[in-house]
Amino acid sequence: MRPEWLKAITDAAPDEWNQLSGDGQPFVRHEYLAALETTGCASPATGWHPRHLLLRDADGTLLGAMPGWLKDHSRGEFVFDFIWAEAWARHGLPYYPKLVSAIPFTPVPGPRLLAAPGRDADEIATRLIEVATAHARDQGLSSAHWLFPAAIDRERLHEAGLLLRKNVRFVWHDRGYGDFEGYLDAFTASRRKKIRRERRRIGEQGLHLEVRHGNELAPEMWDTLWPLYASSHWWRGQHPYLSQDFFIHLCEQMGDAVVVFIAFDSREQAVACAITLRDGNSLYGRHWGCARDYHSLHFETCYYRPLIYCLEHGLTHFDPGTQGEHKLSRGFLPEAAWSAHWIAHPDFRRAIEDFLVRETGMVDTYLAELDRHNPFRQPHRQAL
Repeated sequence: MRPEWLKAITDAAPDEWNQLSGDGQPFVRHEYLAALETTGCASPATGWHPRHLLLRDADGTLLGAMPGWLKDHSRGEFVFDFIWAEAWARHGLPYYPKLVSAIPFTPVPGPRLLAAPGRDADEIATRLIEVATAHARDQGLSSAHWLFPAAIDRERLHEAGLLLRKNVRFVWHDRGYGDFEGYLDAFTASRRKKIRRERRRIGEQGLHLEVRHGNELAPEMWDTLWPLYASSHWWRGQHPYLSQDFFIHLCEQMGDAVVVFIAFDSREQAVACAITLRDGNSLYGRHWGCARDYHSLHFETCYYRPLIYCLEHGLTHFDPGTQGEHKLSRGFLPEAAWSAHWIAHPDFRRAIEDFLVRETGMVDTYLAELDRHNPFRQPHRQAL
């Protein structure tokens, strides 16, 4: 299997790449990666240097691939290794650049070691890992990281000797609720009452929500929606990760996969939005922003309306994004989130391995504590 490193996803043929994307998740599709790169969101100018790995056979047939980047920093990854970088710096060693296999700004578990249909996926994955770690070693990089790999890829990376890091995410699964009222019926009475009160607040403030797919949004609509999204970054003093051109490009190329929940006031002015993506089974979110503070609007736009959308469209899984214990009381239950790490320096590797053992113990304790605050009624909890 002959390796080939690409400095732009557009150097790969879209049809050729997409045949490897496996479960159809939108983020690993050629169109999504191309939108990130061609609009400059994930580019050398922003510290994301594309380094996508291909494997071909002797005839040039594409066998496997790995989306990858050389990173000048750790922003936009959602697996926080800033203290690792500080440790390298204190010893006079460079932590950056590092090799990262991930989807920029997208903390969603998914395939990272892609294989052609009908081929030996385990053999191809093993070769991808070998080539990537050898490349990192030959280039003198400090480390190589696989962020949010799918479960099967996580197992392969662990078998290859990489260190695993465990964290927590909150996700929703349809347990046969039927509709939103059926979903609410699964909660304890007090929690159900609070959710209904939050939802009533929307109408009391003169607000209403509409759902639009990307192919239903004219490009000029992003003159209104993008500043709403960007405001959630600006108020924290950050530059928005994703540009207006990115969303326009994404809607042109993958409009049926984009789902936007828009809140309007009594004057029919858009005042908030949550931008999500979907595939045949799942909804993924969300890029959120709001013009000003409205009571409970975040919960309605980012959680309740997307859940209603899932139930109405037969989607059985909703991943609302990383972090946020407030998701638990609204029915998003904790699950483990993983990453895998190759560390070049043997002493640093031992130190990080020790750190991860202790960190994993704390994560397990945290997961057990979260289970004590499960918002569902006991019969429902037993059925999970």
